[in-house]
Amino acid sequence: MPSYADQTGRTINLHHPPRSIVSLVPSQTELLYDLGLDNTVTGITKFCVHPHRWFREKTKIGGTKSLKTAIIKTLQPDLIIANKEENVKEQVDELANDYPVWISDVHNLETAVEMIETIGEITGKGTKAKAINKEILDNFSQLRPAGKSLKTTYLIWPNPYMTIGGNTFINDMLNRCGFNNIFEKHQRYPSITIEELQAAGCELLLLSSEPFPFKDKHIEQLQQQLPLTKIVLADGEMFSWYGSRLLLAPGYFSSLIQSLQIDN
Repeated sequence: MPSYADQTGRTINLHHPPRSIVSLVPSQTELLYDLGLDNTVTGITKFCVHPHRWFREKTKIGGTKSLKTAIIKTLQPDLIIANKEENVKEQVDELANDYPVWISDVHNLETAVEMIETIGEITGKGTKAKAINKEILDNFSQLRPAGKSLKTTYLIWPNPYMTIGGNTFINDMLNRCGFNNIFEKHQRYPSITIEELQAAGCELLLLSSEPFPFKDKHIEQLQQQLPLTKIVLADGEMFSWYGSRLLLAPGYFSSLIQSLQIDN
């Protein structure tokens, strides 16, 4: 019986290759699609918007933090793919009593690549997963970080403003762009104030499209309080999705760096 260790140190045993997979994480749902598991994935969350066809057709099993276990049980999954941060531990533990649950714990590019390779092995798509990883790493090897290391803050939420700490996947992406996260010494997702941004001399403020969809109006509001700061909207999927969307991230980062007109 094959056994597979997940990224939290747990081990799952599979009697056969999975025939009904439920994904609890949007970025990993997209990965499953790109691995060619169209007929195998049976359930996804309401936030799994890529690919659009799956979003229209696949059974929705609630939100990432509000799973509908009754619906999941009707799908009779022989593999559930979760994430330590995006899902609620108590809900995942409940599911693990009845089903094999593989949990990712991704906080940088290296652990993302590890996740992709292992999910490929589990689902019988190891060759495809390795090909995806090779292209991801090749693309990142061509990414040229900004020539000037800007004091940067990445906002994910307003009222109160919330940013990202140093132990997050987004922080790793910022570093690869050459952006210096002002709050890198903090953990996870700290609340911050405009006064802190002013005192830190924030040079670049990135407003994410998710989980809160910042818009141009927020740039206008913040610019009044931070007149010397460059404020731009950022594609949250490119910074925070750690599945096969990483194929596209380096190209997006390069365009972002160029748009900021930072000398390389």
